Amino acid sequence: MKNIVLLITDTFRYDNLEDRARRPIRTPELDAFSQQRGTSIEGFHTGSFPTIPHRTDVATSKLGWPHFPWQPIDLSSRNHIARLLGRQGYISQLICDCPHLFNARFQQSFTAAFQHRGQEGDKHLLHLNDDIPVVMPHEKTRRVPSFRGSTLADTHRWINRDVTTEAGTFSARTASTTVQWLEENYQADPFFLWVDFFDPHEPWDAPEYLVKRYDPEYTGTPMIHCNYGPATDYTEAELQNLWAHYAAETELVDRHIGRVLQKLDDLELWDDTIVVITSDHGTSIGEHNRTGKSNICDHDERYWPIYPEVSHVPFLIGGGAIPDGASLQLLAQPVDILPTLAELAGVTLEPREPFEGISFASCLRDGTENHRELSVTGGFVKPTADGTVPPESTTPWVTDGRWGFAPVGHNGPAELFDLSVDPFAEQDVAADHTDVTGSLFDGFIDHLQKHNASKELVKCWTNNNAD
Repeated sequence: MKNIVLLITDTFRYDNLEDRARRPIRTPELDAFSQQRGTSIEGFHTGSFPTIPHRTDVATSKLGWPHFPWQPIDLSSRNHIARLLGRQGYISQLICDCPHLFNARFQQSFTAAFQHRGQEGDKHLLHLNDDIPVVMPHEKTRRVPSFRGSTLADTHRWINRDVTTEAGTFSARTASTTVQWLEENYQADPFFLWVDFFDPHEPWDAPEYLVKRYDPEYTGTPMIHCNYGPATDYTEAELQNLWAHYAAETELVDRHIGRVLQKLDDLELWDDTIVVITSDHGTSIGEHNRTGKSNICDHDERYWPIYPEVSHVPFLIGGGAIPDGASLQLLAQPVDILPTLAELAGVTLEPREPFEGISFASCLRDGTENHRELSVTGGFVKPTADGTVPPESTTPWVTDGRWGFAPVGHNGPAELFDLSVDPFAEQDVAADHTDVTGSLFDGFIDHLQKHNASKELVKCWTNNNAD
């Protein structure tokens, strides 16, 4: 049985990587891994949205979003990747700075678990003698949740003592802990290591000298946290600076993942280890007149489809006998990860509930691309009393690779995009391709029914589509 290393980042867009970039970000480590060390799955989209629902899909191979909201993992499924591997002899370790995993009880099935505290306003050690400074204007950032009238951006900077050096950033600390763990445990046979970087999730607080490389002329207030609302709340210069902060934090994540990969190389683990690098979702930074990934703004009445800048994420896999430098255009989703890893690692698992994911291990080995015909990304929605989708909801995204489809578009009616010429879904062509729209809607409903979605949920999407 082979070791398994799962590296998950948060809010890392597919187009951050070099050959997909619309706005170039320095990601040399992931670019090198993709081109020299592993295989890149180009059609990987998140399934259940956002943070904890995604990781629950990964850990259980059960699709969550049609059935339940963000909740502790043990309420969602009797499966857990660490427990299943543990029964087959694996030692397991969780290392994270994601502030939500321990709250969602992910750590309880690992042999050992470690968390760096303080991300996104996570309050672990107060210093109330010091005032909480206003980091950026409250009308320019997410206003909820708050602490003593202070926003997440304010609270994050305050609780973390305004770290200004790279060594103090969360990606550096999490990578350092991971490198130490590998040095002290690499002879364990076999091991499962889940490393969860919350960056580049906002607040985007990389050292300002790195931000300046992406936005050297800006002299205003640093834009470190988006508003989860209209991009038009920002000036053009502020929006550029918001992206520059995201880009700088993304560059740091790439750099520190690279240090983990270098340690795997130092310890000569590649032949005996399967390594996955992926993310839970991306984010909008101006696209579709939005910043953030969901609508929590008090003056935005739109639905928020999970457009490609949010749904489409990198998936890189290497080690063992996985081909180096390959690129596959197959469609895959997070529920597929667990059965794929088990097959590649040569371990037979005995889940307490049947896996809903489909292994694409044979596609990786053979270079074939026949896996899923459709991928569907969605977040839990509770239908209204009249059986429709609540206002301002995050709504699903469906793609067959060529076409992208939002069953409920930003104004309500379904939207369709030809991703072969419009990869960022900017030009709705639903009126010109009603046959494609109908086919993808039927595929979406079939997907829900295959995953045992309630009749109430299926009907709510049908009602909105009819409107």
